[in-house]
Amino acid sequence: MTKRWSLLLIGFLLVGLLLTGCGNEKKTLIIGLDDQFPPMGFRNEKNEIVGFDVDMAREASKRMGVQVEFKPIDWSSKESELKSKRVDLLWNGLTILEKRKENILFSNPYMTNKQIIIVPAGSTIATKSNLAGRNIGVQDSSSAVDALEKQPDVLASFKELKKYPDNISAFLDLQNGRVDALVIDEVVGRYYMSKKPGEFTVLTDNFGSEEYGVGMRKDDTKLQEKINKTLDEMKADGTAAKISEKWFGANLVK
Repeated sequence: MTKRWSLLLIGFLLVGLLLTGCGNEKKTLIIGLDDQFPPMGFRNEKNEIVGFDVDMAREASKRMGVQVEFKPIDWSSKESELKSKRVDLLWNGLTILEKRKENILFSNPYMTNKQIIIVPAGSTIATKSNLAGRNIGVQDSSSAVDALEKQPDVLASFKELKKYPDNISAFLDLQNGRVDALVIDEVVGRYYMSKKPGEFTVLTDNFGSEEYGVGMRKDDTKLQEKINKTLDEMKADGTAAKISEKWFGANLVK
């Protein structure tokens, strides 16, 4: 009798462990993004979330055998959204920075991007030094802010650094003359410029380049391995290049 009950107890424990193991394997990955960040992630005229990173994430999740859900978040609170487990991944033109690595585990880089300077066509601003005494726009908590902070002398020369909640608002102010120049991700800036041909100019000077990666929680090392493997496969078979051509007209994938 005692032996029988012992065997039953062991059986129950094994079933419990199996169920627990299954529960740890997520069937849906929630991706946090700024839904006003074209062409990486934004809403189209049908209010659907679309973009380069959206297509990349959908293809990767399909290959990984999981569902994906896109959740718009306040991008300035992205690290707390990740840490609190309200989202599982940050996949939206997220720059890999040493400071961010303290709280975020990154995938391998999948794209290189510059922080470019955009001015209205015909502007007298021709170089970085001409930004002195001018009003400059950036997206709040973006990598443009980090890039400017690395050049404190240039930053201190501005009349004002105006921070916007999104790039759409920043471009509207540039178009209406409320700021003199924008410092912005190249992939985003050139996308906007293509919608308004002839209205803006990109300066030769820039504020450096950076690499984009997928962000996740520090302890999600197994997920990191899966994402790295999947991204490598997408690059190798040409799928990532096709997605890039769709959104940028060129293969910008690293």
